[in-house]
Amino acid sequence: MTKHVTSSPCAVGAAAQPIREADQTQLSGKTPDRSALAQSLTLAAMSLGYGIVQLDVTIVNTALNSIGDALGGGVSELQWVVSTYTIAFAALILTAGALGDRIGAKKVFMAGFAIFTAASLACALAPNAATLIAARAAQGVGAAILVPNSLALLHHAYSDAKERGRAIGIWAAGASLALTAGPLAGGALIALIGWRSIFLVNLPIGLAGLWLTWRYASETPRSANRELDLAGQAAAIGALACLAGATIEGGALGWSNSWVLAGFAGFAILAALFICQEWRARQPMLPLSLFRHRMFALTSIVGLVVNVAFYGLIFVLSLYFQRVNGLSPFATGLAFLPMMGAVLPMNLLAARASERLGAPVVIAIGAAVAGAGCIALLGVAPGAPYWAMGAQLLAIGAGLGLLVPPLTATLLGSVEQARSGVAAGVLNATRQTGSVVGVALFGSLVGQANAFIPGAREALIISAALLIGAAAIIVFGRVNPKK
Repeated sequence: MTKHVTSSPCAVGAAAQPIREADQTQLSGKTPDRSALAQSLTLAAMSLGYGIVQLDVTIVNTALNSIGDALGGGVSELQWVVSTYTIAFAALILTAGALGDRIGAKKVFMAGFAIFTAASLACALAPNAATLIAARAAQGVGAAILVPNSLALLHHAYSDAKERGRAIGIWAAGASLALTAGPLAGGALIALIGWRSIFLVNLPIGLAGLWLTWRYASETPRSANRELDLAGQAAAIGALACLAGATIEGGALGWSNSWVLAGFAGFAILAALFICQEWRARQPMLPLSLFRHRMFALTSIVGLVVNVAFYGLIFVLSLYFQRVNGLSPFATGLAFLPMMGAVLPMNLLAARASERLGAPVVIAIGAAVAGAGCIALLGVAPGAPYWAMGAQLLAIGAGLGLLVPPLTATLLGSVEQARSGVAAGVLNATRQTGSVVGVALFGSLVGQANAFIPGAREALIISAALLIGAAAIIVFGRVNPKK
């Protein structure tokens, strides 16, 4: 496909030059400097988009105690502050990708950045917990739009497969750095300015991303025949909201409460309706046929349960460090540094380890290491010295960092290349769903009166069981290579 290149304003004076000079440049296969600059700045914009999404996954956890003190409310309100973001993110990500295909990824991506930036300002100005929760839901909508469309725009910007692979590696590495920096940056901002600053920091990032996208990204082709599965989308949002709501409120109201039971019943009904809709829809948001591929199904399950454990524990540990041990937000950010700091180097090690041992084995090792870290933390108690926890936190972060790259590669490699975009969206959706469940479930365990430490130990036991179970699933459930 031939690209149409427009001249920059500084090139007007060169209009009298022979046209064949430009033709010779194209025939020689060289890319004009302007095009290379546009590619690099498009990559910068997409990295800002994905990075800001990942930053807000972890930065808020450091502020939970400060938010609770300022706006009131108990653990269940703090769970909603975290969970509304991930509910919207998980439920809308597949539809957001389809919308980009239909009307153009650049338009949709810019709309997502604008929504995220405006919602961040609303979070910073929130006068009460209810307003903050609503604004966090709007942030989740923006996040769901940003992630799939950033990849689509990168794919469009880099026609060469090798360059595209490098660009996606930079895009992913930037997100890992943002995820790692979140707790520490959040703690520093809260200490210097206050909790509202963790949302205000998104404003310059959002404005920069919007300008770079508008100025340098090129629009993707539109697929007018790409349909939106609105019925499936509505069922997915309802099912996730019912599940999270029933689990969160179950800890506060009791598991036999009629509203909690009604929430679980609503989840079951809506989940069944969602599956029926996806089964019969002509263009479903979640193609169930993908799950006929054995490794796709296995890696999707592992992605879900790993996030239940990891993000559920981040929520619990944030409250433990601040409410039980009395650490400041900045000290809490430092406490998370070994866990988060281990993710990126292990991401880099994972590819080489997968070449030697095979991706399923590396996924299993990562899950088992993280599970062992959870078991080793079972002795946690009020006032426990940090040196007695640091190695365990490092193991949990290292295990996650080791398993995610081969998990993603295995899932994408299990389906036809033409469906890799949908497959990546499904992985993101299942992992975010795991985050919703983890925060809701573990928060309900520690949110009961005078039950934080027993609840935290139960969360660690569940996490260890899930992670070790994931290791067993991926090893013993893999397809025999001889078949």
